[in-house]
Amino acid sequence: MLQSLRIRNLALLEEVELEFEAGFTAVTGETGAGKSILLGALSLLAGARADKAIIRQGASATEVEAALFFSDSRRLDAALTRLDLPPCDDGVLILKRSLPRDKAPKTSVNGSMATLAALQELGEHWIDFHGPGEPRRLLKEGCQRELLDLFAKNGAAREKYTLHYRAWRELAEERERLLGAEKLSADQIDFLKVQLGKIDALDLTEEAMAALERDFTRQQSAQEITALATGLSHGLSGEDGLLGSLAALLRQARQLESLDAASKPLADRLLSTSVELGDLETEFSSLAQSLNFDPEQAEALQGKMNSWLELKRKYGAKVEAVLAARDEMRLKLDVQGDIEGSLAKLEKQITEGHRAAKKTAVELRATREKAAGQLAKSGAKLIGQLGFKKADFQVKLAPLPELGPHGDCGVEFLFSPNVGEPVLPLHRIASGGELARVMLALKAVLAEIDDVPLLVFDEVDANVGGEIGRIVGEKMAGIAERHQVLCVTHLPQVAAQAQNHFVVTKDQSGDRASVAIEPIHGNRKVRVGELARMLGDRSAKSALAHAEELLN
Repeated sequence: MLQSLRIRNLALLEEVELEFEAGFTAVTGETGAGKSILLGALSLLAGARADKAIIRQGASATEVEAALFFSDSRRLDAALTRLDLPPCDDGVLILKRSLPRDKAPKTSVNGSMATLAALQELGEHWIDFHGPGEPRRLLKEGCQRELLDLFAKNGAAREKYTLHYRAWRELAEERERLLGAEKLSADQIDFLKVQLGKIDALDLTEEAMAALERDFTRQQSAQEITALATGLSHGLSGEDGLLGSLAALLRQARQLESLDAASKPLADRLLSTSVELGDLETEFSSLAQSLNFDPEQAEALQGKMNSWLELKRKYGAKVEAVLAARDEMRLKLDVQGDIEGSLAKLEKQITEGHRAAKKTAVELRATREKAAGQLAKSGAKLIGQLGFKKADFQVKLAPLPELGPHGDCGVEFLFSPNVGEPVLPLHRIASGGELARVMLALKAVLAEIDDVPLLVFDEVDANVGGEIGRIVGEKMAGIAERHQVLCVTHLPQVAAQAQNHFVVTKDQSGDRASVAIEPIHGNRKVRVGELARMLGDRSAKSALAHAEELLN
């Protein structure tokens, strides 16, 4: 359950910290007072996307923080672990979201940074919103199917069917791809084989191609390289070369050493230079001789280089691009060589996949058929209590010509508000008020099995009033026996039945409008006054007396 909520600088609200209790909480206030601010704060913590326009004018950031308590947090902790977030401490979940005006938004869960997607996933574990548009959603077949599956506890059966259905469809799509695959001519097949032969003839690695390009460049400049290397070798060891002159200098250095022992290091360094120059002469000479390519060597190198340049022009300058082209060509040849065999194999797999999907669809339909009658009976009973004394409500399953993403049958809710009239689909008969009451009845039925702790109702009691309003309040209170219920309402008959009551007010007496949210369930006089306002006049004795009667 929601224990506390702190809001700062959201829309016209500067700051408030609210404590919540279990059971039924009503939120009231004049039209335009800002009741949506409270719901907006909760939706932010549930991962709703937000525009920075919600930041209070003049403030640097909007901040919302909540603490929730779970008597059994095992499922939630499993989700937190999967999201790599800290588990609840003694069953307490701490959510915080900050939306700065000039910086990136920040989100944290139990003190650890989190993503918006993580908030959205966690939101499914703690809150369920039912807004003004909820009754209209009931007209959609998808919503009706979801409600029936929720009542039937079909989560596992539906997931099992979805897995089989997707597997079958993927096989069918693969068959279509193969049937539409390009048929290659004999010339195209020969061309691909030639190209693969050229690629496979090369040691196609980055290192090998770098060595090939280096060797080819050396071969192209072999004559010039040989001449330069030979000249350097002769310059060191020739008749007038450095090594001959250095030998004479070395003899003089040794004579100096015999006369002055302190000069020995100098003579040794001269000897080291002589040895180094000798090594250089040997390497220059080897380089000059190594570039004497024989014709066959030169021709092979030229052929490899031509092949590499051709492949680069066709498929890309990098080795990885040529390798990707090779893999694609091999795949084309493989497909051409085994299309018929692959199709035959796929046909068998498709048949088996369809059989498995059909079996799970039948199992899913059986659970829906059983639950449909029970939901219709329970729903009709509650709809009758909400003012339709002779109404008829039915849940029908319609077979589909082929398996679909959600099974082999459609779901349709049928309704007749008056005795003697045939049941028809909701979209053909129900008004806004009728839809609201049908949806509320279904929510009351589903509350028995829905395990989301906090249910938020935003004016779902619109289009009803009088005695029906009292019954709506009773149903809200009934739902609150198993859930924490937060209801934004304009009906005093509903608000009076809440154990907890917050009032939202807007002050425009100063230079700037501001909104305040205050608990009034601890002050009976103030609460009576608010109910009297909702009845029409907080100063009228009759309204005050009626408000007292409602509370009693």
